[in-house]
Amino acid sequence: MLASSLAHRPPSQLAAWQASPEAPLPPDVAGLIFDLDGTLVDTMPVHYRAWMAALEPHGLKLPEARFYSLAGAPTVKIAETLCREQAVAADHQAIAAQKEAHYLAHIAEIKRIEPVVALTKAASAAGLKISVASGGHRNVVSRQLAAAGLTELFAVVACADDVEHGKPAPDTFLLAATRMGVSPQACIVYEDAELGFQAAGAANMRCVDVRPWYGAANK
Repeated sequence: MLASSLAHRPPSQLAAWQASPEAPLPPDVAGLIFDLDGTLVDTMPVHYRAWMAALEPHGLKLPEARFYSLAGAPTVKIAETLCREQAVAADHQAIAAQKEAHYLAHIAEIKRIEPVVALTKAASAAGLKISVASGGHRNVVSRQLAAAGLTELFAVVACADDVEHGKPAPDTFLLAATRMGVSPQACIVYEDAELGFQAAGAANMRCVDVRPWYGAANK
């Protein structure tokens, strides 16, 4: 299934393993790759408030719908895009740093997305390889995993620092698969954002939109 079409498929057209975290996985699957923000942990409200705090001094706008459409992109890339689109001559590197500082100051507010976390634990117990592939930077990703109590679960973590091209390019997912020692065709990606769906499709990996699993399909 073309990954980028997932958000537009009715439940009746999804495979059982896409519709429910409790359904058996296809027998040829050897590795599961999980996005972090909005997939394993509910960080998006905290991220959005951090963006508002960082952008307001520069007169930059980020409507909530636009924020969700950019989910999965590196922070610096988002800041650069907003400055360019709104013709604001601001230091996008500094804006990104301010945003991350605001976010980290409130990282204790993030919450685990339990249906997805339960799947990671069951898959690991069954002998499948699991990994995280995030558009975030490693210093932030590491603190998020620690805050959610997930650090020990993931031996393989691929971040924006590790690749030249972030999502929607396939690089992050392909790197995670390589580090797990699993072919792309034997992987399933778990995502919540359009850029991630596109990246999974570009990586030739099967994909699951996890948002219906926790009632966030309207984002």
